[in-house]
Amino acid sequence: MSARGPTARRRRRAAVVTVALACSALLTGPGAAAAPSAPPAPAAPSPSPSATVPTLDWSPCKPDSPWDCATAKVPLDHAAPAGRTIDLAVVRRQATDPGRRIGTLFVNPGGPGGPGTVQVPQNYDAFPKELRERFDIVSWDPRGIGNSTAVNCFDTTEEAKAWAARPPGGFPVGAQERKAWIDAYEDLGRRCEKRDPDLLRHVSTADTARDLDLLRRSVGEGQLNYLGVSYGTILGATYANLFPGSVRAMVLDSNIAPQAWTDGAGQGDPRTTTFLRMGSDVTAAATLDRFLTLCGSAPAARCPFSAGSPEATRAKFDQLMQRLRERPIGPWTYAKTVADTVNSLYIVDPGWTALAGRLQELSQGREPKPPVYPPPPPVDRPNPYLGDEQAAAVWCADSPNPRDPAAYHALEEDSARRAGDAGRFWTWAAEGCATWPARAAARYDGPWNTPTARPVLVIGTRYDPSTPYKGAQAMAGELANARLLTNDGYGHTALFNNGSSCISAYESRYFVDGTLPPPGTVCRPDRVPFS
Repeated sequence: MSARGPTARRRRRAAVVTVALACSALLTGPGAAAAPSAPPAPAAPSPSPSATVPTLDWSPCKPDSPWDCATAKVPLDHAAPAGRTIDLAVVRRQATDPGRRIGTLFVNPGGPGGPGTVQVPQNYDAFPKELRERFDIVSWDPRGIGNSTAVNCFDTTEEAKAWAARPPGGFPVGAQERKAWIDAYEDLGRRCEKRDPDLLRHVSTADTARDLDLLRRSVGEGQLNYLGVSYGTILGATYANLFPGSVRAMVLDSNIAPQAWTDGAGQGDPRTTTFLRMGSDVTAAATLDRFLTLCGSAPAARCPFSAGSPEATRAKFDQLMQRLRERPIGPWTYAKTVADTVNSLYIVDPGWTALAGRLQELSQGREPKPPVYPPPPPVDRPNPYLGDEQAAAVWCADSPNPRDPAAYHALEEDSARRAGDAGRFWTWAAEGCATWPARAAARYDGPWNTPTARPVLVIGTRYDPSTPYKGAQAMAGELANARLLTNDGYGHTALFNNGSSCISAYESRYFVDGTLPPPGTVCRPDRVPFS
């Protein structure tokens, strides 16, 4: 996720809405059934030969803040726990009904590169009420990210800003922009290699899974309660297979298929990118088509970009993209608008309505007004540095992508034939990995079917612009004991976004007492967009 489109989204949501917000819906299945009896719990391995469980000295993040902050020291290299240590920034909101408290729920908001110390407090009210009442909600900035010991390849803020201005916005269009993009990310890799090469080799998903097990032990939990969204699903699946006996309850929402992440642990240069293996291009195109269909089925009073019918609204969008190719409106180029469109499909409310408004402004030749962001959450460092190199350090070192920058233009054209504009965006989202200088020292490539102490709940959304529904199907199929819950709705992640009280109810019950939804359960949104 090193390209500017996805990273811009990640940076924006660090202070606004993560790849997640709370949900609600209607159910199309029978009542929930009790979870099947669990298989014998395998012994959980220790996270490293003699890792010291970190001490968390909690204190209010700010005066009168409901959030507590702490710092955990963990080994840089879990195979050498006596060596260098790094810091993990951790936050906690205690259960609001302590008399009925069950334990601690760890949350990873995605990314890679999502700063949990900011995004989870920002979206705390979106968690179902029962989870807030009965669990301490804990999150952290994974190693290499945000307020933890972070990957930062620049000496000054000015240097970072100057570099960020080099790649074209969204994705490159034409040979000149492609060269500028490739040169910029090659330069970023060189800078990072000089700064802290040891850190670059030790920010893998497996490293973070081992950190998570140390954090579990540090709060005194015998087993883990975990909610991971988007990239957090691969983190959760990795934890479940490294520490299968330590899983009490695990929800994986908006899933990356494990074989897409690892490229099947194949040898040699991969033929395509992680995002294209995942099918991010195709699912983004399908979600955009659904957005235009629902918008065109509504009057302009409910969807400003509506042209009176789905067909006319799709044609209006295509015409707008063509005009922006020829005549940008201020900074709104074709590529910037495509990137903004894909990113804005993540969150239905208010994302889809706001997107419709911006597209309408552009269609009338006007530059849209800049968005208004909510205030920062009550934590002591709400705006950490989140440069492109932080996501790249995890993604590029952990998941195989083509190493030849020249390959990406052909991949783009191929993806555009099946997914249109969204294919161009998602292809270039991985190009920074072509010249990334590090590979993870401790990758986890499977197996993914180690029996866990308790079943895992996997959630997939039909119209997701990033992680396709087939990724959830693959995750549920590859894990040893998992149940798939389908969100027949829209947007990226079901719990935190996009309104399904049905999803929230099943999720809460699963975390509280282990009850799984019946096989084949489908939830629907409480409200259809633009209705």
